[in-house]
Amino acid sequence: MTGIQNNLRRTVNFISKEVGSRGHLQIEALNKTADYIKSELSKYGYSVFEQPYEIEGHTYKNIFVEMKGIKRPEKTFIIGAHYDTVMGTPGADDNASGIAGLLELARLLSGRAFDKTIQLVAFTLEEPPFFRSRFMGSHVYAENLKQKGIDVEGVICLEMIGYFKDAPESQLFPLSFFRWIYPTKGNFIIIVSNIKSKSFLKRVKSAFKKGTDLPVESLSAFPLVPGIDFSDHRSFWKFNYNAVMVTDTAFYRNPQYHGIGDIPEILDYDRMAKVVLGLKSSIEELARSTSIKY
Repeated sequence: MTGIQNNLRRTVNFISKEVGSRGHLQIEALNKTADYIKSELSKYGYSVFEQPYEIEGHTYKNIFVEMKGIKRPEKTFIIGAHYDTVMGTPGADDNASGIAGLLELARLLSGRAFDKTIQLVAFTLEEPPFFRSRFMGSHVYAENLKQKGIDVEGVICLEMIGYFKDAPESQLFPLSFFRWIYPTKGNFIIIVSNIKSKSFLKRVKSAFKKGTDLPVESLSAFPLVPGIDFSDHRSFWKFNYNAVMVTDTAFYRNPQYHGIGDIPEILDYDRMAKVVLGLKSSIEELARSTSIKY
């Protein structure tokens, strides 16, 4: 697992240290990050595509690759993470950690064949001022899928997967009674969905647990619960797709959320690697890996 940890650390360091803040007006930084993502995906043998779109005179782009299914290519799974930040923040956990996980999944899955199609996507513009708007990269991507009539079985969004704490009472909650349901130590990952996506969440979680010993919790609830729709998965809900968010719970655990202290040194790369292995297990089961090689 050391190789996975090292790759995760390398990506987080590059994006949050060498590039740094990746806000919506920092076009050069966003493009530098996109170029890094494209380079890594190409290195793993993928044909890499861009989905550009324009807002207020600037061009932004989603980056994606596709692994076409062998037996059921019309059935598609989306795995995604956003690469932008709040202006002025290094964004190691939010969301260089998610991009690092996405790229490591791309490496681990490269050259494999699956029954169903898998798309790996790096989204732009998740953060304010475009958060919850039709200008989010994930909204643009989801809308395009709907227009093309793509049969999406489910979407997994990686949103902050690197911050863990073992201290008592290190985990906060959106509702006070949650503390009687979930651990009060921030040492777990959680998979979150709306009610419609509950069955998909169960499938993701069950397969996730087969690939790692990292504690994993889950929550299916209405968007009235604060934070449950605070990422790219919300865009896919808008188009009636099943979608989940995999997260370390963001501001309910990480005190450096959206701050200048969100740096690579605060992340736990051992447990990040376990998240990746859990997600790899989920993808393999959902898309049904075969022994065939491309």
